[in-house]
Amino acid sequence: MLSAADIESIERATLQAVAPEVVEPMDGWLLAMDHGTVGRARSAVPLHHGTHDTERLPAILARYAALGFEPRFRLPDLPSFQPWHEALRLRGWRRDQPTLTMTGEVHRLMDLHPGPPGELDARPDAGWMAMFLGEGLDPADGASRSRSLSRATDTLYASVREHGQTVACGAASFSHGWLGVHGMRTAAARRGEGLAGRVLHAMALEALRRGLAGVFLQVDASNLPAQALYHRAGLTLAWPYAYWRPPLVD
Repeated sequence: MLSAADIESIERATLQAVAPEVVEPMDGWLLAMDHGTVGRARSAVPLHHGTHDTERLPAILARYAALGFEPRFRLPDLPSFQPWHEALRLRGWRRDQPTLTMTGEVHRLMDLHPGPPGELDARPDAGWMAMFLGEGLDPADGASRSRSLSRATDTLYASVREHGQTVACGAASFSHGWLGVHGMRTAAARRGEGLAGRVLHAMALEALRRGLAGVFLQVDASNLPAQALYHRAGLTLAWPYAYWRPPLVD
């Protein structure tokens, strides 16, 4: 079971990896603000899963408004946050994009035995960036996500390349005592070949070299193939969450 300190360190590491334009602390929360499309980079998130007084809600909304950003929340789907869910529903906010935070042990990533590890680079190259602009992906969202991940600190960029072409990639953050796995992508025509496992293998080797034992990631609740891969690597559910967005304006 994760401690309160673990939860806080994961949330801090998450925001370091997605590099919002602005991050402000407020009474047990981090207020992430960004003009891009990455939900984690533009949502207020609690630093612990205990009770948070909903009287803070107006102050959080006012701070987003003062800095010219649209407010959003990233709230755990836990009983302690039911008052927040109800308070937002009363304001007409909508819940979407259910997501799972998963954690595990770095050494278990080696259990995948996917083949030679990918390569790690200090900066993302054109092939890595192009993985976010492939077939079936929203080009604006892909460009925003790749820019967000590429400006992070304490992050390395993993690629599996074949014949000079990148066929799988991911971003590995090394901060607050965790390996964070972000931006996992595999070319559409190459899924199911173990390429994502090779990306994770590369990340794990570097994390072990740095003395990190724990790994975390966030995965869309509807992405069952990815969850199956992560379960094989020993990752388990830490907590579920969803985004809360303000009412649509006509």
